[in-house]
Amino acid sequence: CAVKAAQVLSEIAKNEEMKKPCIEADLVLILIPFLESTDQEMLLHAGRAIGRICYDNRDLQEELVKVGVITSLVRILTDYAESEPLVHVDLLALYNLADLDTAKEALSKTRVAEQLVKQLRRAESHERLEIVFEILQALAENDALKVQLVEAGVQEVLSEILLRLKGSSQAEDTCILKAASNLIASLLLGGTHLQSFYNPRGNSFQTPCFFTLIGAYCSHFHASLQAYIASDGNCVRMVQLGVIDQLLDLLEKHVESGDVSVQHAALSALRNLAIPVVNKVQMLEEGVTKRIQSLLRSEIPPAQFKLLGTLRMLADGQADAAEILGQDPMLLNRLVQWCTANDHSSIHGEANRLLASILRHNRSQEVVKAIQEAQGVKHLVSMATSEHTIMQNEALNALAIASAIDLEVLEESFKESQLVQSLHKLLQDNNTSPEVKYNSMSLLCCLLNSGDLRQEIEEDKVKETLEELCSHSNANVVKEAVTTLQILRGET
Repeated sequence: CAVKAAQVLSEIAKNEEMKKPCIEADLVLILIPFLESTDQEMLLHAGRAIGRICYDNRDLQEELVKVGVITSLVRILTDYAESEPLVHVDLLALYNLADLDTAKEALSKTRVAEQLVKQLRRAESHERLEIVFEILQALAENDALKVQLVEAGVQEVLSEILLRLKGSSQAEDTCILKAASNLIASLLLGGTHLQSFYNPRGNSFQTPCFFTLIGAYCSHFHASLQAYIASDGNCVRMVQLGVIDQLLDLLEKHVESGDVSVQHAALSALRNLAIPVVNKVQMLEEGVTKRIQSLLRSEIPPAQFKLLGTLRMLADGQADAAEILGQDPMLLNRLVQWCTANDHSSIHGEANRLLASILRHNRSQEVVKAIQEAQGVKHLVSMATSEHTIMQNEALNALAIASAIDLEVLEESFKESQLVQSLHKLLQDNNTSPEVKYNSMSLLCCLLNSGDLRQEIEEDKVKETLEELCSHSNANVVKEAVTTLQILRGET
């Protein structure tokens, strides 16, 4: 009668009001030994009864762990991996217990990782995927279990899921993609676990899908999390392990024709790995800039956009990188072409920003001269009047630095592109941000060192606008207006 009794109890425990009498009758402790049965029907009903009685009762759940229920659950998952009803009940039980630290500790001493990865691989329904992901996410908070999951090959299964569902617009698929991405983040956070993906013998990462994982890891999250990733040292660790060369090798194979999803993943990873300063230095020393430039032959707009972004990240704060990029005629000519690519606004913007970045971070007359010869100056003047404040400021700062380095070389281009008139309009426009006004006046101060440009400034009656700005509500704008007027009047 034991099987029938367990079935009755599992039905009774569905009723919320009956849980307390079941607890008071010590039915949980009576049922636990039956989890060692070899009768699948007994396991099913006993598991359901225990799960329903203990649901949402932390004290009882802790008691279950204490009396060794974890070992029984893992055994059932191992011995009856093909039994859908038993697996379902077992996973629900693990789901309810996985948040407990005591349960994680107990699970770390079993081979649950292998079984969960197996279930993740064979899961067909969204419901099954979701419950397995919930369990894995909880277990990934434990360092020992995190390593065990990686050793069990969870990264390969995650890669398969990401590739299979990539591009799907269905809400259920989006939830699974998010869950997979969150699990990837949990697995990779904490640089020591990156070693688990690495094969020291082959001096490479264990599987090509690692690049897909990094791509998802770096590109599926908000900027704040990306900043945390960089500060956590994971990006630094990846570069130290040699992932950059492998990413570039992969891209070179796919840049002309190949799997677009692989390109996206590798490019997303490459751009984000170039953020930490220490990575920039190492990547420059290894000659990565040249290899990235060679990939710009790609005619795929998303690839072009991300490659430009990677080069901009490398140039950020690095004079050496800016000089390498700024003295490459082929690159500069390509950038100037893209600066007019209005049919691809993202590429148009990124090309302009890279051009500005090269000027802002370099200190070489040769770079200024090369950009002038490539006819890139007029695009930076146009960028200064962009609708995006950040781009306006980048362009203004770049032009000011270039003017300080070699105004004579730029003078003619400034006159042809009507830079003075553009700056005057920015100063007159009430919608112009205070920072843009401030940077516009800083650039004007540089231009006053040229006789011809000084004359244009005087003829355009910029002085009157500067006098009005002396009563501006922003203190920095007022200060810069006073300084610019003094220079214009020859007072300093």
